[in-house]
Amino acid sequence: MTTRSGFPIGFRRGWSDWQKNDLKTLAAWAKQSGFDAVDLTRATADDIKTLASAGLRLGSVDLIDFGNLMHNDAGKRKELIAQNVAYVKEIAATGATKNFFTVVIPGDPAKKRSENYDLMLEAYGPIAEACKNAGASLAVEGWPGGAPYFASLVCTPETVRSFLKDIGPAAGLNYDPSHLIRLGVDHVRFLKEFVPHVKHVHAKDTDVDADALYEFGTQPATFAKPHGFGEWTWRYTIPGQGVARWSEITSILKNSGYTGVVSVELEDEHFNGSEAGEKAALVHSLNYLKGM
Repeated sequence: MTTRSGFPIGFRRGWSDWQKNDLKTLAAWAKQSGFDAVDLTRATADDIKTLASAGLRLGSVDLIDFGNLMHNDAGKRKELIAQNVAYVKEIAATGATKNFFTVVIPGDPAKKRSENYDLMLEAYGPIAEACKNAGASLAVEGWPGGAPYFASLVCTPETVRSFLKDIGPAAGLNYDPSHLIRLGVDHVRFLKEFVPHVKHVHAKDTDVDADALYEFGTQPATFAKPHGFGEWTWRYTIPGQGVARWSEITSILKNSGYTGVVSVELEDEHFNGSEAGEKAALVHSLNYLKGM
């Protein structure tokens, strides 16, 4: 099924057993439930055939081991970059998807951000060139990284603008409002500025707790435990249960001519952890997005 704006709705394949063990069974459930697409972390030719046989679209695939593309060991970086260049050529040649998902994660989060930015250009330059030659794009998600450094790049307008300029025409974005909300970046203003570069969309939301913000501010709490898939003052949720303005988001995407997938990324402490809970969350998200 599609959103009211006409976008196919999919979901990102998760790490729980019922999702990761048997793609054929997962694809059959996705199709029966009304989804149009599935995103894969790593795709093989057989995986692509499995989705196609089920009548599903491949929304995106991850770059190989992208968390180590900026590894401190130059030899490991070179080897992994070469693997990804070959992988981009292989997957793009199938025509199944042109979107290669990644997060820009420095190998040394304690380094100055400007130094890690230079290393990002070195690591991603050859992969972006392979994408350009294959008619494909990177789809960078702005996950900020873990505490205490929150060192990931291409998360906020500052580095997104530089990334788009310096990496070139194959530089694209995975738009995920949940990360912008937790960072305090206006997620609708961000989309208005960068929508021409959006190649893929994650339907994930963030709930912000005003009482917790009063209680803890932006410091870690002294006694309270953080949320699962969140911290003390915010948590990731399924779409529609946070503060993301989905009707505005889909309107901006439609008016820009976006034709890609809107894909649920399930990270919600109220649903993750059981097959029944995760299936319920995915179907609830599908039904919510159909109205957007």
